[in-house]
Amino acid sequence: MKLKTHSGAKKRFRVKSRTQIKRGQQGMRHILSNKSSKRKRHLGDKAYVDSANLSNIQVCLNL
Repeated sequence: MKLKTHSGAKKRFRVKSRTQIKRGQQGMRHILSNKSSKRKRHLGDKAYVDSANLSNIQVCLNL
C-alpha cells in the first residue's frame, strides 16, 4: 500500500535536493507594527529545514 503525502507538509515545503528542503519563516502574520522594517524584510526570505528536523519532514513528504 502506498503512503500518502502529508497535506500540510506539501503546502509548506519545497524539495531542493534530498538533504535540502526549503521552508518559509514564521513571524509575519500579525503584530507587524512592533517589528522593524529590516526584521520584516529578512523574515520574508526563505530558509532551509534544520538537520534536526529533516528526517521528520522527509517522512511527511515520503522522500
